[in-house]
Amino acid sequence: MKRILLAEDEEVLRMLVVDTLEDEDYKVDEASDGQEALDLFKNHEYDLLIVDYMMPILTGLELIEKIRETNLDIKIMMLSAKSQEFEIEKVLSAGANYFMAKPFSPLQLLEKIEEILDEN
Repeated sequence: MKRILLAEDEEVLRMLVVDTLEDEDYKVDEASDGQEALDLFKNHEYDLLIVDYMMPILTGLELIEKIRETNLDIKIMMLSAKSQEFEIEKVLSAGANYFMAKPFSPLQLLEKIEEILDEN
């Protein structure tokens, strides 16, 4: 079973993503802020990280930069309503592998996750 870490501070969106992924037999750990996500990451093995851009304590960019200090292999997808080209470039240069603009449908997210995990 593939294990995913979801870092998203919006509770309704987090619940929607978790329900969608668990229905497809993914194991999902949830974090509501960047520091909680970093702590979970340090204590578990993940196949994919899904990270919101704007979160309390550590932003998505700060979280990715801290993770990339110790792990270059983990696949990371950033979710953000900030979808201007310069924002996407900032996200990718921070170390994210993929970007998905909000709003998105659960089906779009699921298809992208399956595509990412099939690459391994």
